[in-house]
Amino acid sequence: MKLKELIQSINTGYTGTENPEITGIHSDSRQIKDGFLFVAVRGTVVDGHTFISKAIEQGAAAVVCEEVPEDLAGKAVFIPVKDSAGALGKLASVWYGEPSKQLKLVGVTGTNGKTTIATLLYEMFRKLGYKAGLLSTVCNYIDGEAVPTEHTTPDPLTIQSLMAAMVEKGCEYAFMEVSSHAVHQKRISGLDFDGGIFTNLTRDHLDYHGTVENYLQAKKAFFDHLPSTAFALTNADDKNGMVMLQNTPARKLTYSLRTLADFKGKILESHFDGTEMVINDREVIVHFVGRFNASNLLAVYGATVSLGIDPEEALVVLSTLRSVSGRFETIASPLGYTAIVDYAHTPDALTNVLNGIQEVLQGKGKIITVVGAGGNRDKGKRPLMAKEAAKLSDQVILTSDNPRNEDPEEIIRDMSAGLAPEDMARTLCITDRTQAIRTATMLAKKGDVILVAGKGHEDYQEVKGVKHHFDDREKLREIFNLQQS
Repeated sequence: MKLKELIQSINTGYTGTENPEITGIHSDSRQIKDGFLFVAVRGTVVDGHTFISKAIEQGAAAVVCEEVPEDLAGKAVFIPVKDSAGALGKLASVWYGEPSKQLKLVGVTGTNGKTTIATLLYEMFRKLGYKAGLLSTVCNYIDGEAVPTEHTTPDPLTIQSLMAAMVEKGCEYAFMEVSSHAVHQKRISGLDFDGGIFTNLTRDHLDYHGTVENYLQAKKAFFDHLPSTAFALTNADDKNGMVMLQNTPARKLTYSLRTLADFKGKILESHFDGTEMVINDREVIVHFVGRFNASNLLAVYGATVSLGIDPEEALVVLSTLRSVSGRFETIASPLGYTAIVDYAHTPDALTNVLNGIQEVLQGKGKIITVVGAGGNRDKGKRPLMAKEAAKLSDQVILTSDNPRNEDPEEIIRDMSAGLAPEDMARTLCITDRTQAIRTATMLAKKGDVILVAGKGHEDYQEVKGVKHHFDDREKLREIFNLQQS
């Protein structure tokens, strides 16, 4: 592709006469080859501008950057822009044939529920007979083909590459999680969204955003930039829900379990194997538990109908959907108690899951919660996590999550700081996560529930920067197999 054809999307006003053939595009100088376009992006850790010289040495024919190095003038074609991060997404889109314009693309943002909603929408449309793609924390999918993932929202080149593959496979729909990091870092630049969904906003990622207000604005920016042809579906039960709609040009829609909304729901009865609820005056039984999941399902239903699917048909498929891996995943013990594995790693998510358990138990069994907090992340939520666990559980076991490069015992001490003396009296601190889970199973009696929170679908534990295999579900099943023998 010729350079001038490629850069039309970023409106640079480039007036040079040079128009080399571009053979590839990248923002990592180590990946540059002869004829490539190098995009120098200012990252959170490194500034791509410091690698322009290396990119040219590697064979870059052209460079998109915010500042042209005077000492390198004439060694490559330079295209100056105000925002190279935003330019990268648009350039990547053109390079891959603008795949998002050929898909009905819906983005899901919020603190909790993104993975569940995006994945269930993907499952919904495949069950409706459509080919669909998914970009999520757990795994990316191109129709039925799994593609491993490392980030909630990948870099722009990876996103566009995956969407191009979806188009090639005949996908009509695509659903993706949109993280606040991705919005702030312009990773979703160049994407043509047909819809956006807001779940909720609670304390998270303050290690990156600094304040809750900055975090909120990152989420809101996603809706501010939706086109008028898209829909913006928000959770009216969240205090920030309507904020997301303030400046969006998209069609405004709401869902709620508490108030009047375009998509209104009500829980009638809850069990560990499902919930009976009403959605827009129609009764439906779903294979999910808890108010937070009922809210997630309303979002799925609302988005499905907003994409033109018949409401009755949407409800029928909704009743067949199953829980996402590591999200309120139940494992029955042969001794008569239940273990639940959930990804809950924020105070609000933990509260939602524990409330869901209480809704079913109704005081007829005890709740034993095993929970930790991640290292090298927002320390402020650690005592809040412990406090919520103690408030809604009969017994708490504080343990390691992914300590990363921090001392796990120090993390547990930070969590313990949120507990009153009476809470500490029913709290154990067991650093080894395997031992913590095993202890919980020894304390549980028939009719009780063990919640193992924080890691969910993850099959590793990161200690001192090294990932070791660890799966909460595997640990529980190993213990339960021994109970049977």
